[in-house]
Amino acid sequence: MFMKDLLNLPVFSGAVVAGGREGLDHEVNTVNMMDAPDIISYLKPNELLVTTAFHLKDNPSSLIDLLEKMHKQGCAGLGIKTKRFLNTIPPQAVDLANRYNIPIIDIPNETSLGDIVHQSLSCILDTRTTELHQAMKAHQQFTQLSIKGKGLDKILQSLSGLIGSPMTLLNHQLRPFISTGSLEDPVYSLFAGIGAFLPKISFTSFSLHDNGTQKTFTLFPISTHKKQPSYLAVHRFIPQTDRSAVLTIEQAANVIAFELMKENALKQKTQRLRNEFFTNFMNNAFSSSEEILNRAKEFSLSNENRFFCAAGRIDQPDKSFSLAEHQWESELIYDTIEEEIQRAEEKMQLFVSEDKFIILMETKENWQDNEYSFLSFLKAIQSAVETMLQKTISFGINTYAEQLVRLPESYKEAVNALSYGAMLGKNEFIESYQPKEVSEILRMIPYEQMEQFYQNTFQGLVNEPKKDYDLLMQTLSVYLESHCQLSETAKRLFIHRNTVIYRLEKCEELLGRSLKDPEQTLCLRLAFRIKVLLENR
Repeated sequence: MFMKDLLNLPVFSGAVVAGGREGLDHEVNTVNMMDAPDIISYLKPNELLVTTAFHLKDNPSSLIDLLEKMHKQGCAGLGIKTKRFLNTIPPQAVDLANRYNIPIIDIPNETSLGDIVHQSLSCILDTRTTELHQAMKAHQQFTQLSIKGKGLDKILQSLSGLIGSPMTLLNHQLRPFISTGSLEDPVYSLFAGIGAFLPKISFTSFSLHDNGTQKTFTLFPISTHKKQPSYLAVHRFIPQTDRSAVLTIEQAANVIAFELMKENALKQKTQRLRNEFFTNFMNNAFSSSEEILNRAKEFSLSNENRFFCAAGRIDQPDKSFSLAEHQWESELIYDTIEEEIQRAEEKMQLFVSEDKFIILMETKENWQDNEYSFLSFLKAIQSAVETMLQKTISFGINTYAEQLVRLPESYKEAVNALSYGAMLGKNEFIESYQPKEVSEILRMIPYEQMEQFYQNTFQGLVNEPKKDYDLLMQTLSVYLESHCQLSETAKRLFIHRNTVIYRLEKCEELLGRSLKDPEQTLCLRLAFRIKVLLENR
């Protein structure tokens, strides 16, 4: 309750403000009566002190000392029955009261100090009771919304209506994720830079300037299981003296904290299922491609798209960290990557495997069309992790997997690239996988193009009877694998050398290719390699 409101009570009828008028906006939490000077050491902040000044009558200058100590203690004001013993208030005391903004109230002689204490405390308690009743009512309202599963949106809308101001919920990085207004306000971009300057108090207010416009916010911390709090931003100034608004917001903050922890528990369960699927998938634990595709649908993974894979890991992890600290760091990195994924235009997936963060990007295009955007995305993650944790993260990437079922191979390539970069002693790198085998290079070609090349190469044999087709294909394959040596081919097939010659001449006739031409034999070798990839598709 403010001093100016307290003076409107009937018991203060006839009282006059003799000095310190600028302090009438002080909050009064309690009222005390002084009959002896030893009470000075027991003064409390926001306390109104009333006295007859009996102990000051022989030494009026001691009133100066009293005002000095009241100022140090943050007292609300001083009420004196001036006409009882002092007759007048010393001018020096009035000047000091004006300087310190400590109201001096000249109380009429006929007014009982006991009545002042009693009625003032009763009024203060009634006000507190009303505030607590409103806070409990608000808490019940927010709790009911939570129990009914209305979610954070409805809780913020309800709070916004009670406070009369827009609300925004900020995560631990001071990035907005729910608001009763627009989330596209440019002023939100300024929030990220003030995290280190927020004081460790119950709430704080500040103003931000954006293009000549000043906007004031009051931030209330929301403590959850995370090491760093989230924040509830009220789009106006909330003074500490507005106890009704502060209590209402604090009740909402408690319910929001519970709602955030509930959502996090559901999120962790989903994350655990995703990680289990990914681990089983990468370890070839599924019995068939059909099972892989059915399980992948649960996580919105389509077999019709191509996949770029990146494996990331923190450089030089702190070995002195406890298990809980490692868990906290991992969660913070996961949240940071997830936020970057939400801002990305491309469809992304995030998994965790041991100490690695696996990022998949789905696309229908080839690597060249997506290389720049994917690398830019990974660099943005590196920058965000360094800002949040003052640590670096490195990535290994593959080219792409033509289909979902080829992801285990892409994952191994990305991990190999990550290990190779680390082996070179590099930090905060993005290392691309370099193919080492012909089959790895062929997998970089779209399946449609490989199938077309295969069909064009062996088109002449397609119309042959199946028995003849199989014999000719077998003979041609063994001949090429035997470095075009007739005797070795006959030996491997357990047939006469002349039979091999006959079959190869038949192949040349049907295919229209000379087996003595190195370029033609290279095409045939590649076609046989592609045949294996297509059969294992």
